[in-house]
Amino acid sequence: MATNTYTVTGMTCDHCVGAVRGEVSQIPGVTDVQVDLSSGQVTVTSDAPIDVETIRASVDEAGYELAS
Repeated sequence: MATNTYTVTGMTCDHCVGAVRGEVSQIPGVTDVQVDLSSGQVTVTSDAPIDVETIRASVDEAGYELAS
């Protein structure tokens, strides 16, 4: 089991949270996604480590940006 926290920029409302959660949840192996709107923190729990570029692509697909 692996847990990593990322900062996502551009989220301003609950719809944003849902969009990011929905896209990241579709990554194979992801078991949980927690999004904190106020801090922009997205915590991803998965069966095995997931490449940051895979997370970045999912966040991009949702319309937001993973902070470097």
